[in-house]
Amino acid sequence: MAEDEIKSTMSEKDFNELKHEIENNTKAVVEDVIKSNVPSQRLPMSDEDARAKESNGKFKSFGEFAKSVYNKSAGESDDVRLKALNEGSGEAGGFLVPEEFRAELLSVALQEAVVRPRATEIPMASSTIKIPRIKETSRASNVYGGVSANWVEEAGSYTASEPDFAQFQLTAKKLTGYTQASDELVQDSAIALESLLINLFGGAIRHFEEKSFISGGGAGDPEGILNSDALISVAKETGQSATTIVYENIIKMYSRMLPESHNNAVWIAHPDVMPQLMQMALNVGTGGSAIFVNNASDGVPMTIFGRPLLLTEHCKTLGQVGDLYYADLSYYYIGTQGGISIASSPHYRFANGETVWRFTERLDGGLLLDSAITPANGSNTISPIVALATRS
Repeated sequence: MAEDEIKSTMSEKDFNELKHEIENNTKAVVEDVIKSNVPSQRLPMSDEDARAKESNGKFKSFGEFAKSVYNKSAGESDDVRLKALNEGSGEAGGFLVPEEFRAELLSVALQEAVVRPRATEIPMASSTIKIPRIKETSRASNVYGGVSANWVEEAGSYTASEPDFAQFQLTAKKLTGYTQASDELVQDSAIALESLLINLFGGAIRHFEEKSFISGGGAGDPEGILNSDALISVAKETGQSATTIVYENIIKMYSRMLPESHNNAVWIAHPDVMPQLMQMALNVGTGGSAIFVNNASDGVPMTIFGRPLLLTEHCKTLGQVGDLYYADLSYYYIGTQGGISIASSPHYRFANGETVWRFTERLDGGLLLDSAITPANGSNTISPIVALATRS
């Protein structure tokens, strides 16, 4: 349709508005075509940003990373690799250990750890995580806290049932510690610093994590298996002497484990328990025979009923509840928030010519079950965590 014909069908005002709109739309289309065929123009990258991008935050070793953190805190240099990592705020908040070195730190921590390697670990996106769980206390008439099944005749009616759900909550607590190193050690050798910090921090993480995972109270630290509501304490035998362990104790502890957990369960003991285990005998009438160590020429068998026996100083000493456990630690949940951060300061020990190093880790732990379970038949409860009651 020609312009004059269109103009004749509407007022001059409407015609001018339509013409203006068409011109604007045409201009926008042309601009889009031009943009799609011309490379985008960006501001030139700074030399610092270019080096950060090229390095991609990579360090050759943990020692090099630690030395870079030291130089940053001392104001001697600002390593662009720390900027590329975008992981912290120097002296105030520390710098998250790069993932490859965090694994190295934890490998030292896990070498002799009992709980963490066998627990269920879950990442926490925030300081608190809530996990739905089945609230099960008895299997006498149903399972999973309320689910039951029934045999019915053809066309018979169904009986409704449903599980009883609860929430299991972990709230990250802060584990932190520090050590000193001479300024000369930091300045002269990244390798020596790496060995020092990995062994000190890795060992400290293992020690204090294990302490809480086993006997923590849950207020400010993880709740340990000793203080779990699902813990079963097997009573001592009638007339049993104080600070002793007898074969009957072991048998009864074994019988109180969840049947489905035997393939995962381990024995955990304080070193003070070993003399009792090594002298343990099976009494038969007026005689008896050794059942753990038969002679001194062979090695000590570090298993009981085919399950591993692990020693840790974090169990209670002989005679106290918690000196010996039989435990399926897959029921113990560990929530970790973020990674391990490391910070340094040359100021606190300035007069001594030393630099202070601090590590921080945020985590929590606890047993998934909140009670022992009454089995389908019988009255003796069963649980994934079994201990021996006090013998005093």
